[in-house]
Amino acid sequence: MKLDLSKNSDNLRSRLIYGFLGFFMMMGGMLWNEWTYFFVFLVICTVCLMEFFRLLKAEGKRPLQFFGVFAGVLLYVLSALMITGQLANTYFFLLYPIFALVFILKLYDKSEKQAFESIGLTTLGIAYIAFPFSALNFAVFSQGFYSYQIIVGTFFLIWINDITAYFIGSGFGKTKLFARISPKKSWEGSTGGFIACSLMVVLLSQYFRHLSWAQWAGVAFIVVVAGTYGDLVESMFKRSIQVKDSGSSIPGHGGFLDRFDGLLLAAPFIAAFLKFF
Repeated sequence: MKLDLSKNSDNLRSRLIYGFLGFFMMMGGMLWNEWTYFFVFLVICTVCLMEFFRLLKAEGKRPLQFFGVFAGVLLYVLSALMITGQLANTYFFLLYPIFALVFILKLYDKSEKQAFESIGLTTLGIAYIAFPFSALNFAVFSQGFYSYQIIVGTFFLIWINDITAYFIGSGFGKTKLFARISPKKSWEGSTGGFIACSLMVVLLSQYFRHLSWAQWAGVAFIVVVAGTYGDLVESMFKRSIQVKDSGSSIPGHGGFLDRFDGLLLAAPFIAAFLKFF
């Protein structure tokens, strides 16, 4: 059996080109100011929501896609505006009646036979995707101002963990981490990611001093543990609907959910950690 080297080469080229393009776009948004940060992650949050609901609908489910995306984006935007002082915190209470609309909308859907399943899937998308991105806003502003160091440092940890775990796991991985959900993940890869993140903490604590060494160590621990579980959770979701990638938004990389799955579970833990410690 011959390997299609040209196809593999084209795929690698696409991964590199779009990987670097995405990297520079994200870095530019995170480094410029808080508004470019908000815009970049607003786009990411929106596309992730759209991918999630599109996958469910392709499986024959009936979530309220437009409502779910709208409510999720509203949650993200309100959290951003409140945390910057553009809106009073009382505006957050607008979310309660808006979320309650999902029940009324399904009540008038005469073709719906599994209304509460559809309601549950709609709210799941908001909780799984929009809530973590909203929590990320609180993490980034945890010091009382927009800290590009926190968001950039967090992504450095996520990227170094993913890259190291992939290469160590590919070359030396023998002990499966969670074979039922993700056969390719190994304890050796996770250990390599943990060591790489530990080394990255030393660099971050030297140059990104908005957080202490202990705080960076805590963020790194969350990235390794919760980030890995986030990857597994998304793999579990994709296995349940029998798809390989969440989408094709990023050539060579799959969908946005594939790229930010670790962040979805890590962000709420990071926000809580930085608020308490």
